[in-house]
Amino acid sequence: MQRRQFLAACGIGAGGLLLPGFRAIAAEQLVETVEVAVKKRLADAAMSAATAAGASYCDVRIGRYMRQFVVTREANVQGVTNTESSGVGIRVIADGAWGFAATNDMSAEAVAASARLATEIAKANARSQTAPVRLAPTPSLGEVSWRTPIRRNGMEVEIQEKVDLLLGVNAAATNAGASFVNSSLFLVNEQKYFASTDGSYIDQDVHRIFAPFTVTAIDRSTGKFRTRDGLSTPMGMGYEYLDGDAAHKSTAPNGVVSYGKSYDMREDAIAAARQAREKLTATSVRPGQYDLVLDPNHLGLTIHESVGHPLELDRVLGYEANYAGTSFATLDKREQRFQYGSEIVNLIADKTEVGSLGAVGYDDEGVRTKSWPLIENGKLVDYQATRDQAHILGKTESDGCSYADSWSSVQFQRMPNVSLQPGKVPMSVADMIAGVDNGIYILGRGSFSIDQQRYNAQFGGTLFYEIKNGQITQPLEDVAYQMRTPEFWNACSAICDERDYRSWGSFNDGKGQPSQSSAVSHGSPTTRFDGINVINTARSLG
Repeated sequence: MQRRQFLAACGIGAGGLLLPGFRAIAAEQLVETVEVAVKKRLADAAMSAATAAGASYCDVRIGRYMRQFVVTREANVQGVTNTESSGVGIRVIADGAWGFAATNDMSAEAVAASARLATEIAKANARSQTAPVRLAPTPSLGEVSWRTPIRRNGMEVEIQEKVDLLLGVNAAATNAGASFVNSSLFLVNEQKYFASTDGSYIDQDVHRIFAPFTVTAIDRSTGKFRTRDGLSTPMGMGYEYLDGDAAHKSTAPNGVVSYGKSYDMREDAIAAARQAREKLTATSVRPGQYDLVLDPNHLGLTIHESVGHPLELDRVLGYEANYAGTSFATLDKREQRFQYGSEIVNLIADKTEVGSLGAVGYDDEGVRTKSWPLIENGKLVDYQATRDQAHILGKTESDGCSYADSWSSVQFQRMPNVSLQPGKVPMSVADMIAGVDNGIYILGRGSFSIDQQRYNAQFGGTLFYEIKNGQITQPLEDVAYQMRTPEFWNACSAICDERDYRSWGSFNDGKGQPSQSSAVSHGSPTTRFDGINVINTARSLG
């Protein structure tokens, strides 16, 4: 099928009709892959041109970024979209300042011209720069490669199979009592080639997948409605994520199933229909202080906002302030070994965890990725730094957390996976709930807000259950909890062990202006926080 035919077929799909025999080519087939040898020649042309023009350093990113979106509602296909973008981004240092230029012309002449332009920009920037760029050293790696360890390339799975999956999920939810249901499948493949004058040539193939849905239940007699989103998490995996492997499920004492590195979308949709109906008659929460038991697919967002973002070094230094603020966790707090949380709280930054959204072999500065502590035994010990930030912390190497969302975007400091480590005392979710006298069990993401210092925040959720005297008693609604970051983490009193460790992920985390989007995971077991203020979010509109 020609690309024009594919787009025409997608246009029909967007109207809600799937033609008999509809077949779309995979995004992988839209443009032939550029051979590694060709990429190396392009990179060498850029680096030679930059150094000849006066650059002391040059890195080149040759990228092919492919995305596929399949969107459905009930029995209709609302849209099928493939996007693809290819080009070259060139970053240099000249006269101690950064310069950047990019081109989608993949000829040696155009790439060399962009390298010279980047060098001119760097020299212009140097006139107003107060201190020269200092790069932490990184070893020459030669020619290396890394691939997301997938068993099935989602880009090569036919559209028909994906549509059949989603429409089957919708039908299952409808049969289970849903009034409305929409479901989607998002796939990402980033083919990235990096080269630098440090002597590294790195070829990477990165895959990500996300399968969200929303079920709505309506009480026709009152017009009241409630929704329940899917409890999946986006993953750095192939299509095998949707195989529903029971080994990667966790069933809570109330029967709610959460998912790790495999997902049964149909099973979750059936449960969602039942739980959305259950929410129609749920008891509105009474405001007050409660002990909270937070499932990993809820706690991940809290980790993201109250630990991940405030420990980005550019926010700490005030370099990043326009998009969601700076950070309360200033450098003096690391020197003081600030008590960020209770003694059982250990949070790490990690770009290596298999299956996570942030997992790559090398970052977009050519630095080999790693894992390192941020909070140890409750104390603040470190931040997240790139090559030009490492010296500020007295480090001799970068943390490997530089990323750009496109060949045409300049790379900058982005959050790695940030995860809460399992408790050291054997504990299941049932054990944890059994020890709670007056609490609330929360699952799934809800609305949230956080201030410009990442200090005061409020979080909702998807499902809420009352805990009384060690037992889950009834569903609740209208729940949100308020927190101050250090007080909240110091209220952490119990963490389940490694058997319950699961991930939550942000598929599109925005940062910077102009904004860039990245994907990041946050792992944790189920965790307890004592004496947290809960408010009732319901209001009368008169």
